[in-house]
Amino acid sequence: MNEHVPTVRPDTVTAAAYAPAPLEPYAPAPAAVELAAERGPVVWVPDAYGRMVPMPKHLAPPPIVRPEPRDLTPLPLLDPIAQRFIGAGIGGGTLAAGVGWGVGEVINAAAGFTSGAAIWIALTVLAWRMPARSLADGRRGSTVNIRKAVIKRSHFHG
Repeated sequence: MNEHVPTVRPDTVTAAAYAPAPLEPYAPAPAAVELAAERGPVVWVPDAYGRMVPMPKHLAPPPIVRPEPRDLTPLPLLDPIAQRFIGAGIGGGTLAAGVGWGVGEVINAAAGFTSGAAIWIALTVLAWRMPARSLADGRRGSTVNIRKAVIKRSHFHG
């Protein structure tokens, strides 16, 4: 039989190129025998690609806790505490305005009463001091005599 061996040019091939790499790193290490009774419980967990893979239970991630269902009832537009603050502010402002208006009315009434009362007191005093004879005669007021004297002198010094 005639086997064909390709010729290799001596300038392109070196002796180190054909030396195979050692196979020791790839050799299987002597494995210890593991009995089923010695192994702990195994759980199946999904990997990054969604496949289920076995894993020792003590190395598995903790299970995801299911969240409690949310309350989906609609909330008020304003917080109840904010509503109380707004109500207190509006009520306090209304109270202050009402008190101020009421105090103004009381002061106006007092001013009106005092000026009206002063007029009535003055009229009462004048009526009291009016002479009794003028009231009895039917004449009004007191008698006043007016005397007017006109003195006219002409002098010419000239």
